[in-house]
Amino acid sequence: MRARAGTIVLGGVVIAALVWFFQAGAPPAARPTAGSAIVAFGDSLVEGHGASPGRDFVSLLSQRLAVPIINAGRGGDTTASALRRLDRDVLARDPRVVIVLLGGNDFLRRVPADATFENLGTIVGRIRERGAAVVLVGLSVGLVTDSYGREYARLAERTAAAYVPDILGGILHNQSRMADSIHPNDEGYRIIADRIEPALEDLLAE
Repeated sequence: MRARAGTIVLGGVVIAALVWFFQAGAPPAARPTAGSAIVAFGDSLVEGHGASPGRDFVSLLSQRLAVPIINAGRGGDTTASALRRLDRDVLARDPRVVIVLLGGNDFLRRVPADATFENLGTIVGRIRERGAAVVLVGLSVGLVTDSYGREYARLAERTAAAYVPDILGGILHNQSRMADSIHPNDEGYRIIADRIEPALEDLLAE
């Protein structure tokens, strides 16, 4: 009985340690060392599909932080198509901080996860090589396991990017926050801005 109780206690300690590690154990994000522009790079969520004019999350962040943010979102982008325009739409604009939100269209089109995160790794890595900081915005998929969420977290740790997980949590499937089946409405985009703002503000602080 004592051995069993000890095992239970030990298991509780291990679980608590794992929770602490994933919540607070990740290293801090690398700060920008070069560049001048703030760029939001991604698909229709960055573009703001479903939002009223000026109510997409990029516009909201720009208004709140009183800084211009280049919206380099393009509806329908996969990680592969985004990678092809990375030079023109991000690197050519002298980025200082880049918000990266990609992967949803890969999942919808059943692109293998290995290919998705290889492309994302290349995108984030090339941005970081320029001295720009990255806010990596993650998506969670699946009801039982969330392999996407784990891969985003690993990529953020590997590249020293700031990480904002599960950006559509509590938004997707909530009709009061959605304009259609996959795009938020104004309220949904407000919540997205709320979640990204602390990470972006921290990287912009001198």
